[in-house]
Amino acid sequence: MKKTEYCIVSTAVPDAGTAETLAGELLRERLAACIHMQDIRSCYVWENSFRKEKEIVLWIKTLERNYSDIEAFIQAHHPYDLPEIIKVPVTGGLPGYLEWLANSAGGSGSSQ
Repeated sequence: MKKTEYCIVSTAVPDAGTAETLAGELLRERLAACIHMQDIRSCYVWENSFRKEKEIVLWIKTLERNYSDIEAFIQAHHPYDLPEIIKVPVTGGLPGYLEWLANSAGGSGSSQ
């Protein structure tokens, strides 16, 4: 599989407050360029029980090199015991947008 510089990380959280807190910190630290937050309904099996929940999914647009830091941050601050953390490679896109993404998600918010 071809290595890509860009990726989208998704995670689902239980409420808007958690979504805004996670998104705000990831953006402040410049680990992400943009984060979409969308209300969803999730259906899943957890501990042998069928569940249906209202959640908010975060689509975190970032650089591949930021993934490990984002994963660690989500694990440390997510309210779920086992949070969804899925990385999807971005294999193409509008060149100007991808340039903006790279410039905006450079990491180390305090030093850039």
